[in-house]
Amino acid sequence: YLLTLMGNGSIICAVRWDQRLHTPMYILLANFSFLEIWYVTSTVPSMLANFLSDDKLISFSGCFLQFYFFFSLGSTECFFLAVMAFDRYLAICWPLHYPTLMTGRLCANLVISCWVLGFLWFLIPIIIISQMSFCGSRIIDHFLCDPGPLLALTCTRVPVIELTSSTLSSLLLFIPFLFIMVSYALVLQAVVKFPSAAGRRKAFSTCGSHLTVVSLFYGSVMVMYVSPTSEHDAGIQKIVTLFYSVVTPLINPVIYSLRNKDMKHAMKKLYLSTMVEENKAALLFIIYG
Repeated sequence: YLLTLMGNGSIICAVRWDQRLHTPMYILLANFSFLEIWYVTSTVPSMLANFLSDDKLISFSGCFLQFYFFFSLGSTECFFLAVMAFDRYLAICWPLHYPTLMTGRLCANLVISCWVLGFLWFLIPIIIISQMSFCGSRIIDHFLCDPGPLLALTCTRVPVIELTSSTLSSLLLFIPFLFIMVSYALVLQAVVKFPSAAGRRKAFSTCGSHLTVVSLFYGSVMVMYVSPTSEHDAGIQKIVTLFYSVVTPLINPVIYSLRNKDMKHAMKKLYLSTMVEENKAALLFIIYG
């Protein structure tokens, strides 16, 4: 959890303090890293507290708050991944028009749209589920408040709610995913026509990190919510959820920083400036101490 905060926080600081990274691509990446910090924070602290607790209780309101923020942040991540793919499509397929197409205003509107859509997408189903009656043991067989275990505890099944939740999840997954695939198909078509090998390598390097993140996130999420076998094994559900909610945010900063020269340079510059400030503070402490 701490490594996730440090890694994503470093990307935010690097983009904030390095003027060369004040471009739409890195502004989107900084927002994505900010999102990842809150995504893990919606589940990991309570999960760690449960490891140390004997009763492992969560209040009704706490459960549905976690449910709402976890799924809202996950929805926002889907939209951000699609917008980041759209940005790469414009940069590679329309390089001369890119500065006039992806303006600061458009970038800001896309960022705001991702956050607003993400937090509205599951709002109504979550409110309806919270108004339902719950019976039985009230034991949630999961490390977070997931709709599957929650709906299993309701007194009566409501097929309309289950169908609505399933439909919204499918639309949320497949529409951005298809948009990403179409964007990168057009990017690939443009890249193979590049005259220089260096240009092709740079384009593939720029898109490679984003495609890796997309594969990790969508691969695990689709196993969880699309695969028919995922409904039958609670253990597999927990492992897959742990992967896309905890492991993926942890390795995303590594993927983006290792495959991007500008980001590596900015991170190195940030690290060196931090070390200089620490040495200055230590020297002042010695002088005045």
